[in-house]
Amino acid sequence: MPTHDVLVIGAGLAGQRAALAAAEAGASVGILSKVHPVRSHSNAAQGGINAALGEEDTWESHAFDTVKGSDYLGDQDAIEIMCKAAPQEILDLEHLGVTFHRNEQGRLGTRAFGGASAARTYYVADITGQAILHVLYEQLMKHDEIYRYEEWFNTAIVQDDGGQVAGVVARNMRDGTMELFGAKAVILACGGNGQIYNPTTNALICTGDGIALAYRAGAPLMDMEMVQYHPTTLQGNGLLITEGARGEGAHLYNAQGERFMEKYAPNKLELASRDVVSRAEQTEINEGRGFPDGTVALDITVVPRKRIHEALREIVNVGRDFAGVDITKEPIHIKPGNHYVMGGVKTNVDGQTEIPGLYAAGEVACVSVHGGNRLGANSLLDTLIFGGRSGRHAAQRAKTMAQPTASREHLEHEEQSVREIVGRDRTGRRVSEIKAELGSTMDKYAAVFRDEEGLNQALEIVRRLKEEAKTVAIDDKGSVFNQDLFGALELGYMLDNAECVVVGALERKESRGAQFRTDYPERNDDEWLKHINLTYSEDGPQISYSDVTITQWQPEARTY
Repeated sequence: MPTHDVLVIGAGLAGQRAALAAAEAGASVGILSKVHPVRSHSNAAQGGINAALGEEDTWESHAFDTVKGSDYLGDQDAIEIMCKAAPQEILDLEHLGVTFHRNEQGRLGTRAFGGASAARTYYVADITGQAILHVLYEQLMKHDEIYRYEEWFNTAIVQDDGGQVAGVVARNMRDGTMELFGAKAVILACGGNGQIYNPTTNALICTGDGIALAYRAGAPLMDMEMVQYHPTTLQGNGLLITEGARGEGAHLYNAQGERFMEKYAPNKLELASRDVVSRAEQTEINEGRGFPDGTVALDITVVPRKRIHEALREIVNVGRDFAGVDITKEPIHIKPGNHYVMGGVKTNVDGQTEIPGLYAAGEVACVSVHGGNRLGANSLLDTLIFGGRSGRHAAQRAKTMAQPTASREHLEHEEQSVREIVGRDRTGRRVSEIKAELGSTMDKYAAVFRDEEGLNQALEIVRRLKEEAKTVAIDDKGSVFNQDLFGALELGYMLDNAECVVVGALERKESRGAQFRTDYPERNDDEWLKHINLTYSEDGPQISYSDVTITQWQPEARTY
């Protein structure tokens, strides 16, 4: 049985940062991922990473913008930690070899992002996530004490008789063998759940595995109803057009040629927070001022051509290859699209969940720095700061304890479950059919605008799909890269995630951040300035509440 002090599930930015921090603290580390690390979804992060590093900027300003952006649902102690640590994190990354943009004076240069009162986003063209991911992977390769398990699929978290995490069970995707991994601590860093929506900007691997595994193990989830729709995605396929485009000066127009953000956010215009811009776009579309294909226009031609090719070169390719548009010469049609889940596994500022030895960091987690709405370029920062803190804390904890007992009964149970799925007679629907209905349902009823009637319909459909998933058809009976099997397992994870999103959205009877209820259109601090927690039960998610941590910024009206 492979055994480590710390086992990290997921090898994106949060996972790699956690693994490096744990190894540097003296722990033996295993990092387990269902894809090769440099193919992780962190690659998709385009625009940049925030830090108050400039002489005129302060961490307090960054923190206030983040609190305001969260619609006052973010926990301010966690936000303070993140914003204070941000400048040194940027310098550390630069010293490791991340080739951040430099301005004409040769200093690290910034661009403006939505909801920010200063230009504090540091970037590498529009491939910032990819650039950081590759540099961290180089660092990972230097450590002999970090063992990489690439293309392994996690099926369960293992606990000992006392409830302490003792490891995981996973399946080797290359040959179908299953293995029990022992660990004193497990850090979930395996990303979000965007694939429960269709379309989405998320990679196909973002199926909410870590969120569902923690939930099934008994860890509470928090604020799952807070799902971000990004203002600029391509119609049909959901491909992301970076917020960096608006940061460079691009304008939004409706089909009547009106720069409509003037009436929704007269001070910040296109650089209001993402929830505000998405609602403005969807309102224009819903009220008949969009284009016939259900979009509005993003005009990047107002940015100098040389600057587009320097700072936005990847979306030049995206526009050309996926929309047939040269963005240097004509506007491109976009709409709000699923992008990010602000909720996730409830953690403290060191990544600890309520299960001893289980940690979470990055999009899978809800340490609640994003609250009801994440500001652009704060996600990379979240992964690195809280990935590092989780790794260090897990390593220190591991030094103080003996290896817990991971019973092989867990392995035998998982092997039997997989055999039953693979051996199933072909009587049910295909994975792709159920997934497609799930995605369209979530996009229709749990998107930019929501109401009780639609959410109840969504919940009814999701629970029907959960029943249908129990008989989903498996045609591939083999052991080598059996994507049919993995699809069935991921479908179960996605349906758990979707049920929690809808239950949380039904429960929160107000409008705050990304949750806009047309039947409760106002923010209601008296009753709903609190987190919604969901805990697994056989009868569905059980609801409880926890307080929002406020340190120095009292809730006030949120305008841009």
